[in-house]
Amino acid sequence: METQSSVSISVIYPGTFDPVTLGHLDIIKRATRLFDKVIVGVALATPKKTVFSIEERVRMMKEAIEDCRIDGKIEVDVIDSLLVEFARKHRARAIIRGLRAVSDFEYEFKMAWANRRLEPDIETIFLIPSERYAYISSSLVREIARLGGDVSQFVTPKVKRRLVRAFSEKKYPFGE
Repeated sequence: METQSSVSISVIYPGTFDPVTLGHLDIIKRATRLFDKVIVGVALATPKKTVFSIEERVRMMKEAIEDCRIDGKIEVDVIDSLLVEFARKHRARAIIRGLRAVSDFEYEFKMAWANRRLEPDIETIFLIPSERYAYISSSLVREIARLGGDVSQFVTPKVKRRLVRAFSEKKYPFGE
C-alpha cells in the first residue's frame, strides 16, 4: 500500500513588488495550488529606484494577499541575500517566475541558468498569468499613477491609495 509523503514543498516567488499588482497576486494564487507553501520574497537590494521603501512594499504585499483572500500557506519575507541563499534558508525547492511575454523570457532564462549554477538543487518554474493580467507590470502601473491615471484595474484599492499619495506628495515629479 502506498502512503502519501508528508514532505512539505515550499517555493519562492521573488520580486521588487513596487507596487504589487493584480498580476503578481494571480501568480501567487496559482502557486498556492501547486505548492504547500509560497514564500513571497520582497527584494531589499535592487538596481531599480523604488517608489516605496522595503517596509512599505512588504506591508502592501501582506495587505494585498489578505484583501484578495488568497488561500494557502503564504509567508512574506525580505530578500537580503542572493536569491538561492534565501531559498536555501527557507528550504524551498523551487523559484517561481512569472512570464508575461516573450520579451520577459530572455532575462528570466539567464537568471534561471545563473541560479542553477549557484544551486543545482533549486529549480526555476515559469508561470504565465491570466490573460487579463498579461500586460501589467509594476513600472506600467507606476507610470500611469505618476501621470494621474486611474490604476484601479491593475492593483488593489489599498495599493491604489498608496500610489496616489506617493505621487501627490511630489516625491516623484515629472521628468525624474
